[in-house]
Amino acid sequence: MSLPVLTPEEKLKALKKAQEMRSKRAELRLKLKKGSITLREVLEKTDDEVVARMRVTYLLQSLPQVGKVTSEKLMREIGINENRRVQGLGKRQKEQLLQRLG
Repeated sequence: MSLPVLTPEEKLKALKKAQEMRSKRAELRLKLKKGSITLREVLEKTDDEVVARMRVTYLLQSLPQVGKVTSEKLMREIGINENRRVQGLGKRQKEQLLQRLG
């Protein structure tokens, strides 16, 4: 399947949307790091496109005291694929994340 041909205006619009999403994700990660928003609040916002499309790995690494090694270990123990996005988490997986990091 070939990629669709986009007009210059469509390309520009797509680039702007991508930049906006990156900015919003960075803002969310900063709020998590500072503690002004909790993991529970983020996981409840699955209807928000910014949260839904964020990779679980990046979300966990945004939490205070959680780095790459801890997030990988935790995801492996719970059974979350390393490429999983927040929208793809099951109820049990969310509950276990909250139980361990809550």
